[in-house]
Amino acid sequence: MCMGVAAAVLLMGLLAGCSGSKTAPSGGTNAAASGETIKVGVLFSVSGSLAVTEKGMANAALLAIEEINASGGINGKMIQPIQEDLASEPSVAATKAKKLLQQDKVVAIVGGYTSASRQAMLPIVEQYNGVLVYPTFYEGEEYSKNIIYTGATPNQQLQEFVPWLIENVGPKVYFIGSDYVYPVETNKQVKEMLKLHGGEVVGEEYVPLGHSEFASVVNKIKAADPDFIFSTLVGDSVAAFYKQYKSYGLSPEDMPIASPVTAESEIVSMGADVAAGHYVSAAYFQTADTPENKKFVEAYQAKYGADEPITQVIEATYFSTHLLAEALKKVDDVHDADQVIKAFAGLEYNAPQGKVKIDEENNHAWLHSRIGKIGPDGQVEIVRETTEPIYPEPWSKLLFPDHEEPWKK
Repeated sequence: MCMGVAAAVLLMGLLAGCSGSKTAPSGGTNAAASGETIKVGVLFSVSGSLAVTEKGMANAALLAIEEINASGGINGKMIQPIQEDLASEPSVAATKAKKLLQQDKVVAIVGGYTSASRQAMLPIVEQYNGVLVYPTFYEGEEYSKNIIYTGATPNQQLQEFVPWLIENVGPKVYFIGSDYVYPVETNKQVKEMLKLHGGEVVGEEYVPLGHSEFASVVNKIKAADPDFIFSTLVGDSVAAFYKQYKSYGLSPEDMPIASPVTAESEIVSMGADVAAGHYVSAAYFQTADTPENKKFVEAYQAKYGADEPITQVIEATYFSTHLLAEALKKVDDVHDADQVIKAFAGLEYNAPQGKVKIDEENNHAWLHSRIGKIGPDGQVEIVRETTEPIYPEPWSKLLFPDHEEPWKK
């Protein structure tokens, strides 16, 4: 995360009237001085309980913009990133999104981590006919013509993961999650998959965002004696839970934690000795074996530090920003949101995880699926992965078999 900004760039941001925002270097200062830049909003939390995850997402967007500008920008025009901090507060996300669209006149916003932040921004981008590129896995059950969803839908993360866990770990599951829409709705789909594959729910608990005291939860888990714990905790709660799980004598050999949320940044936060032996599911891990990933990891760590972890949401933010650039190159007027949104349909990109594509109809991305086991070095050993990307299913056919697809209305 670029927490310090050069004085000249700060001055440029102030002259442009971007009070409270950070105008990151665009790679084209002459173009910026002449007004020939294309402004893109970068909106993530760099403060608050979710910064542990979202700082890296902001980093990835800025790296991608730097690469795009180094390759000639958007048909010769440089991208000027306008960065804002939503401070882990959904209400701030809405306020900042409105500022970016109305005051800064960005052509699109790349941003948002929690579903609460996305849902806070959704009416703003629809009201002002803006474009939001949302790079986070989420619970589905949503479609907006103004949002490009580049994170995984539940079917992309769960349809391989849940049956694999039942077969390889055991059928009894205890749910622990943060108390907001993503964990609750995701677990509804997990429960349906458990029914199909012979699984059983033996407990379920949700805690407030930022919650850090898990003694009572751990005692409930011990009493329920599940085969594995399914965690949809986010932010600082992740490391706190895993650490207390270990300190109270639980072991991944007997009762592993399985999660579609826990990622490399949380592994660093809790320590490899705490994380080792647990299971994770994602479209991307830093250990993905592709030429594009090798190049991406080298570029990211060269810019932000050799020890900086790279997660699925960081990778999604990176390729999403590149996809946005490709969409912008296809349109006559980058300020025409309808043109930009239409240009995304069918777009493909060789992302670090493998080839991805924006579905021609539903604004969601076709993504890969990987299951990993965390090793003693903190790296994820991939134990299963798909060879082709999976179709995004915003409304689960398990939960909503007769749902009318809104993009077809």
